[in-house]
Amino acid sequence: MQVAVPRETAAGERRVALVPDMVPKLEAQGIKVIVESGAGSGAFFRDADYEAKGAELVQQATGAFGGAEVVCKVQAPTVSEAGMMREGCAVVSLFQPAADLELLTIFNQRRITSFSLDLLPRISRAQSMDALSSQATVSGYRAVLIGASRLPRFFPLLMTAAGTVPPAKVLVLGAGVAGLQAIATARRLGAVVRAYDVRPAARDEVKSLGASFVELELEAQEGEGGYAKEQSEDFLARQRELIGKEVGAADVVITTAAIPGRKAPVLVTAEMVHSMSPGSIVVDLAAESGGNCELSKPGEEVEVGDVVVHGVRNLPSSMPMHASFLYSRNIAEFLGLLAHDGALAPDFEDEIIIGTCVTHDGEIRHAPTRELVEGGRS
Repeated sequence: MQVAVPRETAAGERRVALVPDMVPKLEAQGIKVIVESGAGSGAFFRDADYEAKGAELVQQATGAFGGAEVVCKVQAPTVSEAGMMREGCAVVSLFQPAADLELLTIFNQRRITSFSLDLLPRISRAQSMDALSSQATVSGYRAVLIGASRLPRFFPLLMTAAGTVPPAKVLVLGAGVAGLQAIATARRLGAVVRAYDVRPAARDEVKSLGASFVELELEAQEGEGGYAKEQSEDFLARQRELIGKEVGAADVVITTAAIPGRKAPVLVTAEMVHSMSPGSIVVDLAAESGGNCELSKPGEEVEVGDVVVHGVRNLPSSMPMHASFLYSRNIAEFLGLLAHDGALAPDFEDEIIIGTCVTHDGEIRHAPTRELVEGGRS
């Protein structure tokens, strides 16, 4: 089975789907890796590194796409890239199918089987393939560094001859993978950290990292697979009312609340931002999916008086070497489900394959996306 790794073409994307160290592991499974020249350069992996590990290097994207049975990417393929793929091949990437219906049309026309790791089932057997979690680890870490670098004060407690400097106060909203990494990183930097999550199960995880859990008199909101479920507007209104004092007291607020396939809930209102002390910062990890902060703009820093609201975008790409390393491990594990005896043969009775498959054999297999498309036609 031939697997192609093209250069990422999305603006600002520096990650690569497979790093050189994964090539020998795949070759041992009968998988040949073809890499477009420069595919790993944004993540500081050289062409020579791939060749040394046994990958075949090609100079043009057409050379990578043309003979591959599976195409591995970070971002979703463009319509142009999909047109270069051989008919009947498979593509694996992170993408939201409902956000690019034109791409799905091309996939169906060319009978391309597409898999989105965004849709990976939350089961123990799939943990090694969980790209959302691996990339969220990077996001949580980087979010704290952004907050620390923009905050005009120290994070840790400092006792100096000139006086004692109190530690910064950090509030993390959402204690999933990104939130927990943010808590751990802020604690390592010496901040006093408080965190809130609608899922009661997060309480012990927050406390185990040395942070305080914010207790609100609200009902639990845990959905399927350990994710938070979508909340009613009444619940969100009461939540915002209770969380406002916590936001106003924080020097750095990091928001990480997201629901797969849904608009991010607004947790921090404009009024809350105005209540924060001068020099404070909000780092919104959900800015691309609507924003947890009412004032967030994706990819922009918005100054609200003396407070900065940072609508961060694609944070994993800002640390491309390790983000690629982690994502590459996820991809390699997933490819193990697609290849049997060195040939492309996904088992469509496997719940991981079923859960991640978007299109196959000219049809949309992902039910929510199919319903969206059919609803648009009616």
